[in-house]
Amino acid sequence: MKISAKSDYAVRASCELAGAEPGKPIKAETLAELQGIPSNFLENILSALRNSGIVRSQRGAVGGYFLARPAETISLADIIRAVDGPLAAVRGEAPEDQNYSGAASKVADIWVAVRASLRVVLEETTLADLVAQKLPKHVQALIDSPDAWSRR
Repeated sequence: MKISAKSDYAVRASCELAGAEPGKPIKAETLAELQGIPSNFLENILSALRNSGIVRSQRGAVGGYFLARPAETISLADIIRAVDGPLAAVRGEAPEDQNYSGAASKVADIWVAVRASLRVVLEETTLADLVAQKLPKHVQALIDSPDAWSRR
């Protein structure tokens, strides 16, 4: 799986919002500075997050962005879907919509399994988990596996 810069930036900016004082907006420029995100790119990301109901914006001198709902209710999957669409797609289509024949007939099943494994991590890890630096046990177990850190 390739994690886009857009998804990476969206998760990082959302973490900053989750770690902020509740109800206190943070300016986009501040978020960009804190996480080293290009400002123009971040504005587009924040717009997508706002359209998905993950963040809200407030105009004015004390304006900025803040989470639209509690961090405990916002999964990483929610954020990624808001900026990049479905977690797993095959040529822009859902894995279960693929139909292969012959020796490749089970390939669609593998793509569905890949999506399911992504969900196990991304739907069950929230912004609150990241900010508290306390990940779900099954996610931490994956991270603690020595094989997880080796490149292939």
